[in-house]
Amino acid sequence: MIIKNVKIYTEDKIFTEGEAAVADGRFTSPAAAGGEVIDGKGCYMIPGLVDIHFHGCVGDDFCDAKEEAIANMAKHEASVGVTSICPATMTLGEEELHSIMKTAGAYRGTEGAKLVGINMEGPFLSEKKKGAQSAKYIRKCDTELFRALQKESGNLIKLVDIAPENDGAMEFIREVKDEVVISIAHTTADYDIAAKALSEGASHVTHLYNAMPPLNHRDPGVIGAARDDEKCHVELICDGVHIHPSVVRATFAMFGADRIILISDSMRATGLTDGQYTLGGQDVFVKGPRATLADGTIAGSATDLMGCLRVAVQKMGIPLEDAVACATANPAKEIGIYDRCGSITNGKDADFVLLDSDLNVKSVYVCGKKIV
Repeated sequence: MIIKNVKIYTEDKIFTEGEAAVADGRFTSPAAAGGEVIDGKGCYMIPGLVDIHFHGCVGDDFCDAKEEAIANMAKHEASVGVTSICPATMTLGEEELHSIMKTAGAYRGTEGAKLVGINMEGPFLSEKKKGAQSAKYIRKCDTELFRALQKESGNLIKLVDIAPENDGAMEFIREVKDEVVISIAHTTADYDIAAKALSEGASHVTHLYNAMPPLNHRDPGVIGAARDDEKCHVELICDGVHIHPSVVRATFAMFGADRIILISDSMRATGLTDGQYTLGGQDVFVKGPRATLADGTIAGSATDLMGCLRVAVQKMGIPLEDAVACATANPAKEIGIYDRCGSITNGKDADFVLLDSDLNVKSVYVCGKKIV
C-alpha cells in the first residue's frame, strides 16, 4: 500500500508533503511497497493515537473484567483513531483487581486497537483526594499485591498510581521503580513530599491539576514539583471540562510539549448518549462532555482521545504538531512501546490515521489493516 499526496507527521514533529508506504503490516519505503495506492490529497497522516489512561467506552469498562468488554472497547477506540490502548483500573477490592488482571492477561483480541498495557489507578491513593475512586478499598502501598497483580496480567501493568504522602509510599517507590512507571495521583502531597517521591524514582503525574492541591505561589505542591523535575511527564485531560483552556496553554508553556501526555480518562458513557452510568461501582451522570457523581464530583470524561486532541487544537490554541506528539510519541515512549508504534517510521507497526483539514477522521489503519 502507498499513501501519496498526504501531509505526513514526521519524527521531527512537523508535517511534510509526501508519500508513505506499508508492507506486511509495517511502514516501509515506497520502493519496497506495492499494491493499493491511496490518494491522501488534503489530508493529514498521523500515527495512531496511544491512550494510556481511560476506563471505558460504548457501555463497557475495563473493570468489568470481561474479554468481550475489552474487545468492544478496542473496536470503538480504533474507530476514532486510537490504535493502542492502556486502560485504567479503579480502586476496587483485591479479588476484583485479581479478576481484572487475569482477564487482561488472557486477552488475545486481534480486532481494533491493540491492548498494550494497564494503568493501575488505585488502590494506593489518598482518601482526601479520592475523586471518583471508592474510599472503601483505598489501602497502603503493597509491593506484594502489586507484583501478584503484575504476574497475573502477564506484565501488562505499565503505570501504577500512588499518593506519596501515605505510609510506605517512599519504600514502595524505591522497591518497584525499575519494574513500572510510578505516577503521583489522587494526593494531598505538598511540594517537598512530591519532590522527594520524584527523586526516589516516581516520574509521572496522573491527570495534572485534578485530585491534587492547586498550584499556589507559596505552596506549589505536586504541580510545582513536577515542573521542577525535568524527567517527570504529566497527563492532561483536554476535554474542555477538566481544565480551563488558559491553564492548558500555561501548562504547555511551563512544561513544554515533550513532557505532556494527552489522555482521555473516558468512562463507559463515551460514544453513547447522555444518561446514568457507572464508574468503579458508583453512579455517574453524563450530560454532554461532563460526567459527575451525584455530589457533582467530576468522574472521568465522556470524550475520547481524538476528541480531546481536537479540543486542544481548535478550542485551546495548542499547535497541531504539539498535540499530535502528546497523543502519540510521548505516551508510547512513557510506557516503553515506542519501538513499535507512536510514529510513522519504517519498521514500526503501520498504525495511522488520515484526518481532513478539520481534524475529522477519514480512515484508520492498525498494522496496515483498514478499520475505518
